[in-house]
Amino acid sequence: MKLSTGKLFVPAAVCCALFLLGAAARAQAPQIVEIHLDGIVHPVSAEFITAGMEKAIRQRADAILLQISTPGGLDSSMRRIIEKIISSPVPVIVYVAPSGSRAASAGFFILLSADVAAMAPGTNTGAAHPVFMGGQQMDEVMKEKVTNDAAAYLRSIVDKRGRNVELAETGVTESKSFTDAEALEGGLVEFVAADRADLLAQLEGYEVTRFDGETEVLHLEGAQIELYAPSFRQRFLSRILDPNIAFILLALGILGLYVEFSNPGLIFPGVAGGIALVMALFALSLLPINWAGAALILLAITFFVLEAKFITGGILAAGGVLAMVLGALMLINTRMPGISISLLTALSVALPFGLITVFLLRLVIQSHHAKVTTGGGGLIGEIGRVESIDAGEGIIKVYVHGELWDAVSPGSVSARGSVRVKAVEGLTLRVEPVADSRPRTTEPELNSEPKKEASKGV
Repeated sequence: MKLSTGKLFVPAAVCCALFLLGAAARAQAPQIVEIHLDGIVHPVSAEFITAGMEKAIRQRADAILLQISTPGGLDSSMRRIIEKIISSPVPVIVYVAPSGSRAASAGFFILLSADVAAMAPGTNTGAAHPVFMGGQQMDEVMKEKVTNDAAAYLRSIVDKRGRNVELAETGVTESKSFTDAEALEGGLVEFVAADRADLLAQLEGYEVTRFDGETEVLHLEGAQIELYAPSFRQRFLSRILDPNIAFILLALGILGLYVEFSNPGLIFPGVAGGIALVMALFALSLLPINWAGAALILLAITFFVLEAKFITGGILAAGGVLAMVLGALMLINTRMPGISISLLTALSVALPFGLITVFLLRLVIQSHHAKVTTGGGGLIGEIGRVESIDAGEGIIKVYVHGELWDAVSPGSVSARGSVRVKAVEGLTLRVEPVADSRPRTTEPELNSEPKKEASKGV
């Protein structure tokens, strides 16, 4: 049976309409850009977060979800992130997650600067008393100035967000920490959500007061979430800023340069060591360094050098390993939580570093004291045999090291006698006679004939 064109047109039109309605619905779905901050707040993480927020702003997203888990970090990087949050035309939701995470120190400031602050069950925040980078001690006046500055900065943010100013300030002045329940009850955060889906469900229809006083109602049901991933460069630099990685790079850099200087021409150890050392210095320049720890590491290297030069039965080597382990543990300012070199890393680096350094140094020292056995220098001190004497020209033919050499001697020598090489001057040897007339070389005699034993009568 043949169908008419009109009967085919109706189903096709319905299908097209349904497809267009679905595409329109997808186009109108709320857009959320999700950014994760895991670890220390430093220039690389600040660059990553601000770049993600700029992308969300360009795409005119409906919200930015910043999920954080951090022990704190640098004040300058923290302020850069907060400035971006405050000036963002897109509402920013800061969510401390997953359970077991924290937003300490700089993370506390970032959490309270958001349009919406939320925490997962089993998380905590606070402990935001300023820490002076570098491990140096501040006098009381400077401590008070830094603390008051941080407290005033936090009050200005929290007050504009309509949160509990007095309670938030104790996180700076008294280093108080708050659980998720305490933060919710104290008016520091708006929501406690088990996961992202729970958080977005609670946010549906929630009215947000922006930093400039304007209000906006969030409609995030069925939102399409785009996870903003860091670039390879950002991931690489973030890994280097791990104190444990920085310490390993420092040890490899020192070892590589030493191998190159002690064995010029190898090239690879010098190149690899130089790159590792520069990367380590880059990381350490952004971390709170305790110079007492750095001094202990230098002392450890000194002990390793002395152990190779003076045999002490391993006492200096053991002292060097101990000094390097203690120096590693003290190298990073441990007063800032979560930023330190672990004992396992310190031991894993110090023991092999000490053994390799002592072994290589001992080889170098032994090679410097070893007698030269090649080239002209290898002839010095050798015993040769006089083969002929040219009395007119004063030239002596000496057989030494399997070769016949021209030689001169300040003293008189006898044919077939033994001489010792004192110096090599071009292709001529300077020799002196030895008391023993029999040569101590293993060279075969030239032009010699087998001796015949004298016959004995019976």
